[in-house]
Amino acid sequence: MIVTTKIALAGEGGQGVQSVAEILAEAANQEGREAIYIPNFGVEQRGGVSIAFVQISDETIGSPKFKTADIVIALSGRSIPRTAQYVDGNTVFVYDAAIKEHLDALPKHAKKVLSIPALEVAKNELNPRVFNVIILGAVIAATNVITIDQAKAAIEAKLGHKFAQKPELRDLNYRALERGAELVQEAE
Repeated sequence: MIVTTKIALAGEGGQGVQSVAEILAEAANQEGREAIYIPNFGVEQRGGVSIAFVQISDETIGSPKFKTADIVIALSGRSIPRTAQYVDGNTVFVYDAAIKEHLDALPKHAKKVLSIPALEVAKNELNPRVFNVIILGAVIAATNVITIDQAKAAIEAKLGHKFAQKPELRDLNYRALERGAELVQEAE
């Protein structure tokens, strides 16, 4: 059975939405799978919502656009209503527990709505700079679209030059990835 996983990630500019999407697509490509990543930057430099669309499949992907996602990740309050159009009864909707606004816009018809404390974990357990890597781990745990090891290889490819200068960053990013996966498992 051929499975195509459709992912929509949204947040404020600078939260790492595009980096997460790029790493997901790269990890899938490195494993010989088809992957499409489409950034939608909007006007995030002026305070807009940044959205990234990713599809990963075992066969050729016919169209880069999709109407509904298998998983939607919202990293900011304003991204909740902006992503509502990509949610149906089969969508898992994940949002950060630190979000306090627009909670009335959380989808009522999603398959599952999960709140995870990614920002809190980043600030209190790890480092705020790995917030997006925690989110990457959450996406992986919620979809099983790639493995943690595949994500580590893609992170290594993207950040290996920084890891060479500061080896402790490798461990920090890997811990963030694994912690993000744990957060989804704890929320389910």
